[in-house]
Amino acid sequence: MVAAMSGHLRELFNSRHGEIDQRPYDASILVIALALLSIGLIVVTSASMPAAARLYDNPFYFAIRHSIYICVALIAFFVTLQVPMKLWQWGNSWLLLAAIFLLIAVLIIGKNVNGSTRWLALGPITIQASEPAKLFFFAYLAGYLVRRYEEVTENIKGFIKPLIVFFVLALLLLMQPDLGTVVVMLATTIGLLFLAGARLWQFFALMLTGAIAVVTLIITSPYRMARVTSFMDPWADPFGSGYQLTQSLMAYGRGDIFGQGLGNSLQKLEYLPEAHTDFIMAILAEELGFAGVACVLILMLMLVLKALRLGNKALDKERPFDAYLAYAIGIWFSFQTAVNIGASAGILPTKGLTLPFVSYGGSSLIIMAMALAVLMRIDFELRMADVQVVSGKRKRISQAAPSAEKENADD
Repeated sequence: MVAAMSGHLRELFNSRHGEIDQRPYDASILVIALALLSIGLIVVTSASMPAAARLYDNPFYFAIRHSIYICVALIAFFVTLQVPMKLWQWGNSWLLLAAIFLLIAVLIIGKNVNGSTRWLALGPITIQASEPAKLFFFAYLAGYLVRRYEEVTENIKGFIKPLIVFFVLALLLLMQPDLGTVVVMLATTIGLLFLAGARLWQFFALMLTGAIAVVTLIITSPYRMARVTSFMDPWADPFGSGYQLTQSLMAYGRGDIFGQGLGNSLQKLEYLPEAHTDFIMAILAEELGFAGVACVLILMLMLVLKALRLGNKALDKERPFDAYLAYAIGIWFSFQTAVNIGASAGILPTKGLTLPFVSYGGSSLIIMAMALAVLMRIDFELRMADVQVVSGKRKRISQAAPSAEKENADD
């Protein structure tokens, strides 16, 4: 895959600028993502075998499906990589409409699983509507900040407009219900508005309003309140509301420094529900220990830092849309990782959010792959712009050289 990527991008580079020494993309971004995908495939296979054997009489049922999801995600990655950032910027409003359409469609014809209506069933394909909605909303928000930068930074009206759009999406998500996605989108929106230069008092007002809204949603919903109370003291009802968290904490405890060894988890023997999806990190911690958890966290931190650095570089090159979208993807990846691991470790209330590139789930893998492709496209176009500048300088120098020689000959 890396070789194919290198050949394609280098060919595009060379077709425009001739043979060059500069690498047309940051290979480390791709290597980090492939490392996370590999870890995810191994741990998903290990964690899902007992449940797959019981439900489908095939211990590799989920592993095979996860492998197929990874292949589809790689295809989506390559397709998205071909899309210029100008097209993302031009169509960001249409992407927002697509996000709203998906969230409305899932409420009308969606598939209900465990009391939540979050999935659109299109034949054999099941799509979780909230996943593309996140990426599409962040693209819209980046485009809005470019179009209305002065309004956002100078008056309250420009600051409120994107929040109204977020409120509409949040309302549709809460009807599924999916509070976890709302929290991730809110955190990313707050972070992006802050990085765009919103006034400090507006930033703190938004944080306070968001916190009050989340607390209100928790208090007014019995099942959310039960999750919070069980999170605060899971051992008060270890075989009832606190069962999932207590089993997850046992997995973390058994992991110690280097774990019990790959495949040797006890909690995956159907003691821990959702072992290969939302609580994949608990199984990873049990089998690979603190060392395995630290490895995943370091890889994710490196990916997030690269996204944020890309944002800084894009701003320096006066490409604000690219910068804001790179920032949004970086914040999104980091916050979703924090919420997933925090929930499985008992630091945060349980939320139905996947661990990026690691957890089982087709929609999440595909959208994360598309977001990664956007990052690499931004990096590619920034490098191409640098080469264009260098090529232009060389051309001017080469044109100036004959003129200087002619003047010397005349003298």
